[in-house]
Amino acid sequence: MAYEEGLAQSEKAYHQLTEVSSLFAKAVREDFLSTWQWWFGLALFIVPWIIWFLFRDKNSTGRLLLGGLLTVIFSLTIDLAALSLGLWSYPMTIIPLAPFLFLPYHYSLAPVGVMLALQIKPKMNPLLKGAIFSALAAFGAMKFFDAIGFYDPKHWSSFYDFIIFLLLYFTAYWVTKMESFAKLDKESS
Repeated sequence: MAYEEGLAQSEKAYHQLTEVSSLFAKAVREDFLSTWQWWFGLALFIVPWIIWFLFRDKNSTGRLLLGGLLTVIFSLTIDLAALSLGLWSYPMTIIPLAPFLFLPYHYSLAPVGVMLALQIKPKMNPLLKGAIFSALAAFGAMKFFDAIGFYDPKHWSSFYDFIIFLLLYFTAYWVTKMESFAKLDKESS
């Protein structure tokens, strides 16, 4: 009996989610699309990748992209958990496919920011570099996005954002420094 009740509750929640998604899509169409904030958010999808493509370390493109992909996966996972707990929200919706997420952050700003930080001054102490990157992201970028209405931290401390950015940076750092990369077409002896 409990299983059927759970299915009914699940279906009800799904219906409510589709209604909420429709409201976000309507907000984008009718309210956000004609604002500078929406166009700025759209540019945040595209411009960081152009910058990265122009200034990337071409010899490390694969490793950097792997670090960027890991950043996307971890930032989405952390964000989904925090959003479901109501720790923060994103009032501005750029693309209503995932209305609760600020997609330019996950698919552009975070991975490109981490990849650029990894390749700038590669001999610098990684702890210091990670701390500088995390401080700029948490106390600079996140405060900026809060000020322009893209991010609502609710009662979330910027120090926690700092820890999250540090985790993202060091995860990408670790994977890009792995020495176990080898060509797939090499024959093993």
